[in-house]
Amino acid sequence: MIEKIKISISERIILIFLILLGIFTLMFFIVIKNKCLFVKNYNPKEIQFDNPQNIAVLDTNCGNVIIELYPNVSPNSVERFKTLIRSGAYDDVAFHRVIENKLIQAGDLEFGKRENLNYGKVGTGKSGLGVLQSENNENFKYKKGSVGLARTFQMNTEDSQFFIILEDEPLFEGEYTPLGKVLYGIEVLEKVKFIHKLEIVPRPDFINSFKMLDQ
Repeated sequence: MIEKIKISISERIILIFLILLGIFTLMFFIVIKNKCLFVKNYNPKEIQFDNPQNIAVLDTNCGNVIIELYPNVSPNSVERFKTLIRSGAYDDVAFHRVIENKLIQAGDLEFGKRENLNYGKVGTGKSGLGVLQSENNENFKYKKGSVGLARTFQMNTEDSQFFIILEDEPLFEGEYTPLGKVLYGIEVLEKVKFIHKLEIVPRPDFINSFKMLDQ
């Protein structure tokens, strides 16, 4: 007859601890692996907008970023931005420049495409439509979520590249052409891939699609 071996209280505690440790380790791995796990994905069809003709929807790996554009602030720049969005030019373009908790930049249509990403030149590419005159506005406040056109160190060199700030940037006021502001999904942008101490991101995240709401 086989005698049953009784497990002591201390052994049971150790066993329970090991089981719990295994569960927590698995959960931690899932959370780390899926950076989008707790990020809300906003459906623009479920939201009522005051100016639907000026709403753009940026789709990323973690969900939608819903942006309201301000043609009354920067008419020429917003018109260019809308033209590029409607043409699908921004689809599959890299978030090539990302500063943690500060700024993300995309829109290099020449060297930032997923299938033709050029690490040596990304950030210098053009749209082929020519540069724009800067439409700086001293009254526009660059609060968290504001969207602006990127440029070189010189004025009147804006084209297709744009940035979205992840914290208030008062020094940008009167310096960069404003395009609009994020209404929903700023937390989505905070999950875009970045590398500590690097601004140009190797193997970056990409824009899946960028469309106007009425498309």
